[in-house]
Amino acid sequence: MEETFQREQASLEMEIPARQLQMIFGTGDKYLRKIEDGFGVTIVDRNGKVIIKGAPENAERAMAVLRQLCHSSQREDNIEEQKVDYAIELGMEQRENEMDEMDGDLICHSVTGKPIKPKTLGQKAYVDAIRDHMITFGLGPAGTGKTYLAMAMAITAFKNEEVSRIILTRPAIEAGEKLGFLPGDMQSKVDPYLRPLYDALYQIMGAESFAKNMEKGLIEVAPLAYMRGRTLDNAYIILDEAQNTTPAQMKMFLTRIGFGSKVVVTGDGSQKDLAVGTRSGLEVAEKVLGKIDDIAFCKLTSRDVVRHPLVQKIVKAYESYEERENARAARTRERVQERTGRRRPEGRLKERK
Repeated sequence: MEETFQREQASLEMEIPARQLQMIFGTGDKYLRKIEDGFGVTIVDRNGKVIIKGAPENAERAMAVLRQLCHSSQREDNIEEQKVDYAIELGMEQRENEMDEMDGDLICHSVTGKPIKPKTLGQKAYVDAIRDHMITFGLGPAGTGKTYLAMAMAITAFKNEEVSRIILTRPAIEAGEKLGFLPGDMQSKVDPYLRPLYDALYQIMGAESFAKNMEKGLIEVAPLAYMRGRTLDNAYIILDEAQNTTPAQMKMFLTRIGFGSKVVVTGDGSQKDLAVGTRSGLEVAEKVLGKIDDIAFCKLTSRDVVRHPLVQKIVKAYESYEERENARAARTRERVQERTGRRRPEGRLKERK
């Protein structure tokens, strides 16, 4: 048995420069252990020569992932844990080569010089949809980069003078709790609802540049109610948290769009804060506009979550829970319908008597 086991083992070698090796293996070999656990192999470094031992298929897949991370390390100053996790995930499906397409798609740099680019294939498809369509709907759970990537695309278009201004808006609805009356003027009252948009602008554009352009009226951050009655020409418009719009608000917003404008609508149908029984404008828009040319609907999933790995696990757990609850509710409805169908209406029983 021992001889058979030995014959089934493979030992592959590859050379990785010391600087890249440190980035790929991570602090305290954290990333190395992830790759070993993911593919069930053993990886040893001997003065820059990396030896991968394990079942032949597993060793080859682990080697392909290491090779792909080597390519990424040549373009970047740092390898993030999310990239390693995603490379392993793609490696399991033998799709790790598709990471080259993502890595080469640089949108812009943040104010600190950090490159902003798609980090998953879903994000890559989303960014491409924004480039190719006048209106793009980005749908998906929290942490998938819907708003951040849309903001990066808007700022890039603004800097390249493709549009003359940026307009960012979202419904002013509390997330499950009433804030009561807020102090200050109108802008002070709505700022708490728009804070996530400000945060993204500061990271990408910088506070000083943002303040200058906002003072000139070239960047506008406002609640959705302020859009009524306007025609928005030559602008990059982002509607965030669109799951909290009503159908009437969504129609109002989409009919504000003028010539030379581009629109991105983002939302997460699982995080509605509307009153019970109120239909979401985002859900209605998907049904009404799904077949219109130049409008794209891009759906991101838990696989596209790029926040802390724990967030991805949380999103997956909630998705599984909701699927089970929906399946249970469907079974309950079927049983009720079956029972109702078996009963004879009382009126007919009396007529027969």
